[in-house]
Amino acid sequence: MSAPTVGAPAFWPADAARPRSGEPEGRLVLASASPRRRELLESLDIDFTVRPATIDETPHPGERPRDLVRRLAREKAEAAASDGEWVLAADTIVVKDGAILGKPADRDEARTMLERLQGRWHLVLTGTALRPPAGDTLHAVESTRVLFAELTPEQIDWYAATGEPDDKAGAYAVQGLGSLFILEIDGNYSNVVGLPLPTVRQLFEGAGSDVRAFRTGRTADRQRN
Repeated sequence: MSAPTVGAPAFWPADAARPRSGEPEGRLVLASASPRRRELLESLDIDFTVRPATIDETPHPGERPRDLVRRLAREKAEAAASDGEWVLAADTIVVKDGAILGKPADRDEARTMLERLQGRWHLVLTGTALRPPAGDTLHAVESTRVLFAELTPEQIDWYAATGEPDDKAGAYAVQGLGSLFILEIDGNYSNVVGLPLPTVRQLFEGAGSDVRAFRTGRTADRQRN
């Protein structure tokens, strides 16, 4: 069976401004309750506040997977927006044979998802949106291919019983126990975790800023230079 298509993110708006250097204007807010997204930003020594956004994540009739994650990321960023803040939001789904695999409702659904993914390629899509203090919300969709190992029924039951798949799109965590069963990744790893960091950088540049300006260690960086 052929592998799903992977590609670079498509950005909107497409006309990027020139990045600014220096201190950021306003604080950064992560509009997500995901500990994985928080940990990715923390790994960059980024100074930010967590403010989860609550929206209706039901797909629209006939909505394509890419359009879904783009819309949800944008709506989350705009729902959490406040004056003078940069708001970053994301939404991640797994797509197999054109079907969207979100977070499993229970352990039985987690097992069903794992049975569907095992031994085959699937696609991970993350929509990322940035709402600057002024101007339009920028958003992009990143795609990454992932190859799952063939699993025995015992392995599926064991992994589902660990509880790790409970709140994960596609019922697995690439950065956790699920890594035991990931044979290959074609594309950006942080996208599979839930927040494609190169895309985050590009969105800030598109808004005329620089995500590095939000690093807590930026003063020490300037002193070393």
